[in-house]
Amino acid sequence: MVESSALSPVPTLRTPRLVLVPLGPEHLEDVWAGLHDEESNRLTGTRTVFTREVVAAHLERIGPADDRADWAITLPDGTYVGEVVLNELDEDDRCMNVRIALVPGMPGRGYGTEAMVAVLDHAFDAVGLHRVELSVFDFNPRAQRSYQKAGFVVEGRQRDRLRWDGRWHDSILMAVLATDPRPGIARSSDDDTPPVTA
Repeated sequence: MVESSALSPVPTLRTPRLVLVPLGPEHLEDVWAGLHDEESNRLTGTRTVFTREVVAAHLERIGPADDRADWAITLPDGTYVGEVVLNELDEDDRCMNVRIALVPGMPGRGYGTEAMVAVLDHAFDAVGLHRVELSVFDFNPRAQRSYQKAGFVVEGRQRDRLRWDGRWHDSILMAVLATDPRPGIARSSDDDTPPVTA
């Protein structure tokens, strides 16, 4: 059974190097900057042009939603390094989608993998999901490796799913099940328990 109460209010998750806090209006400037980064838009296949008002309204709306959880990935000093989102809740099949985006200059430090592991721990241990899935484009091997380190397995490929700069690109479906082995980057949730590395 899915515990949607574990999605709202969004809990704070802690890892050895990161603090994942509820994403909200206070992160507008950081989110807005990310939406204007050409490389981030390419990696996610984002073509939509957002207005500041739409983004602000979205950040106001997501906090109390009981079918998703949005986190700002921050360093212990509060520096914003990205966001990670569990969304598209399917209660019958105990499944959700996940997506993650880091600010430019952050890839390669392992923050994405660390944040993803914390979110997967929460998804399986607190929310009670059976499956978490995502799609990644074939021109983003760094993200694919990060997802595999977090426990994701390649399940399939959608051929020619995205046309970008005049070229076709495949989308790769990856997923992790509650029964799959997961890495041991532990986290704590809204308490003072120190994080433990396994």
